[in-house]
Amino acid sequence: MARSNSRYSRMQNKKLSTCTLAFALLLTLSLVLLMLLSLGILSLPTTSDASSKANDLSSFMRKTSDRSAEIDGREDHWTEIISWEPRAFIYHNFLSKDECEYLINLAKPHMEKSTVVDSATGQSKDSRVRTSSGTFLKRGRDKIIRNIEKRISDFTFLPVEHGEGLQILHYEVGQKYEPHFDYFNDEFNTRNGGQRIATILMYLSDVEEGGETVFPAAKGNFSSVPWWNELSECGKKGLSVKPKMGDALLFWSMWPDATLDPSSLHGGCPVIKGNKWSSTKWIRVDEYKV
Repeated sequence: MARSNSRYSRMQNKKLSTCTLAFALLLTLSLVLLMLLSLGILSLPTTSDASSKANDLSSFMRKTSDRSAEIDGREDHWTEIISWEPRAFIYHNFLSKDECEYLINLAKPHMEKSTVVDSATGQSKDSRVRTSSGTFLKRGRDKIIRNIEKRISDFTFLPVEHGEGLQILHYEVGQKYEPHFDYFNDEFNTRNGGQRIATILMYLSDVEEGGETVFPAAKGNFSSVPWWNELSECGKKGLSVKPKMGDALLFWSMWPDATLDPSSLHGGCPVIKGNKWSSTKWIRVDEYKV
């Protein structure tokens, strides 16, 4: 009987020792976590009501790049999320002043009246909805353009080979581009490279007044953007971005599930004062052969 009680006592002591060890380990881990949190090495995930904030344009997410201005001649650059419907982002100072002027000077001798794509034939045709002048620069044409196209690929996470050539556009006073989609509703224009999935619009000049890129079908409280009072009447008809030399506007024409996004409807407001120069890069789902 005494031997049985002794064995029972030893088992109880072992259980207590195991519990004590587990508790000590848990306490140690808790202290380590608290230290990491206090030092800022570790952070806890935060939850937010994404549905209520997705279209709140009163605040912008900013991420400053750690790249030095001396590396490529650009000023401080950062990205802002301006909309989730459509998915649209501004990359500030994406191009340097020298790059903007290089593209303009390269294109000037070859500018012609802008056209639109005929959905039935795939050919270019004149249209009153687009009154600018423009020209195309072949993909990979020279080192400067290759550097810009590589930067676009890094920004979008899409291969350089999926991009069409750069289109350079010039809008004088009164010239505009009525709201339109960049994606196609026909099979002819998607034979090479498939559908257009994204567009990056680079502003090569400042515009004194007008010339905004407007998204009339975007979802959001447009009047809460910081530049609302600087917009033209056309610019106040939707979510708008003011042209600023070097900035790049990226927006997606398709959702992640590969369906077309009708909220990507966009247009170029008439220039009221000054000149507007821009460069457009359309990016396809698959490789675009040039």
